[in-house]
Amino acid sequence: MWWRLVFITLAYILLAAHFIRYGQINLAVLCTMLPLLALLKNNLINRILQLGLLAGTFGVWGVVTFQYIDLRISMQQDWYLLAVIMGSVIGFSLFSSYCINGLVKPPKHKNCLFR
Repeated sequence: MWWRLVFITLAYILLAAHFIRYGQINLAVLCTMLPLLALLKNNLINRILQLGLLAGTFGVWGVVTFQYIDLRISMQQDWYLLAVIMGSVIGFSLFSSYCINGLVKPPKHKNCLFR
């Protein structure tokens, strides 16, 4: 269980580092504080964290990957290593988003109609 929180925190810190690089301090602070919400153990909060990572993956890393590769191609430089690195970042963020699924265990009721 603790390793899931480590992956989630690292993914959000990676997003925060990207925002700091471009001077967006407010988003960086938000990204560093969001993993603390996982300690509340609420399904709704976990879905919000998951959607945040998915939005960061596709909205930030996907767009940045396309822009950086396009820049490298226009400068006639190698872009393969950049694609591998950014693909790894995207894969790590998606895996971290998947890790959120098991943070809250469903309640065990013996006389429950919906199992």
